[in-house]
Order: sequence, then C-alpha cells, then structure tokens
Amino acid sequence: KRDLRRFVKWPKYVRLQRQKKTLYQRLKVPPSVNQFTQTLDKQTATNLFKLLKKYKPETSAEKKERLKSMAAAEKTEAGKKPTVVKFGLNHVTALIEKKKAQLVVIAHDVDPIELVVWMPALCRKMNIPYCIVKGKARLGQAVHKKTAAVLCITSVKAEDKNALNNLVASVTTNYNDRFDEIRRTWGGGK
Repeated sequence: KRDLRRFVKWPKYVRLQRQKKTLYQRLKVPPSVNQFTQTLDKQTATNLFKLLKKYKPETSAEKKERLKSMAAAEKTEAGKKPTVVKFGLNHVTALIEKKKAQLVVIAHDVDPIELVVWMPALCRKMNIPYCIVKGKARLGQAVHKKTAAVLCITSVKAEDKNALNNLVASVTTNYNDRFDEIRRTWGGGK
C-alpha cells in the first residue's frame, strides 16, 4: 500500500500553520517577532505554573456559592480583596503602566502577534520583569479561560514571596538584562 498522506487535501487551518512555519524558517524574521521563539526553560516554567495555580481566580460557580453564603450570613461588605492572577491585555497593560505588576507572563503563540509584540519593550521601559512561555492555552488554563495572551502577578502571600523572588531573579537575567542582545537577534533565513 502506498502512503497517500502527502496528497491529502488538508484542512485550511492545518495548511496555514504549516505555511506559516515554513515562512518563519525561510524568511528573515525581525528581532521584535523573533524574541517570541526564546521561551522559558521547562523547569522555570513548571515553577511558574505551580505559583500561578495557587492564585487562580474563582470560577463563576465558586463566586455564586460565596455570594449565597454571604447572603445567608447577611453580610454586605465584601471583605478584603483576594490576591489573584490578573489577565487580559488592557488590564495587564494598565497594571504595568501603574508599576503594580511584579511579574508579567506573555504567551509565545498569540495570533496576530501585533497584539503583544510591544509588551516586552514596555516591561523593559517600566523595569518590570517579564517572561515568554509556550502556549496561550496553558496560560488560559491558569485563569479558567480557553486562552490568555498575558497574565501578571501583582502580589503574593508571605509564604510564596521566596518562590516569586527566585522566579523574578531568573527571568530578569534571561529577558530584561538581555534586552539589547534580543533586540539585535534576527531569526529565520535558513
């Protein structure tokens, strides 16, 4: 039997992602786009996602339950604000500009890339540590969504301060301190 997989009419999205990959290999890719190929190493990424998991925002079911229990106890004040991961491009951008973000996490496969291509430069300008990780879907899981382009940590509990400081030190050396080098490195053109 002859293998006919090469001659199959693949779905359009498959053809597109294959063509895109080929173009990224053959054409020269400008540094601003190429920086998204340099993602966080596996061990640091694992530590980061462990930390993000502790600060997941509440689901709609949990919120409903909390509001019901508050209604049953006849409380009107909400109490102090919970410390959770913040997400959404506009929200995270505002937090960076106000210098409230302690660590910014950007997905490498955002499409169109123009949505986040300027964010590393903004983080560098505001002196906020940032990192690029594989998978917007993986970031989305951290906040109960399908996908998330960016997340940021604004504050953590006292017991996680050390873990956050280690992460910040690691990503600062890999991204913020190497910004000039990253800014000059072209990609593709093989």
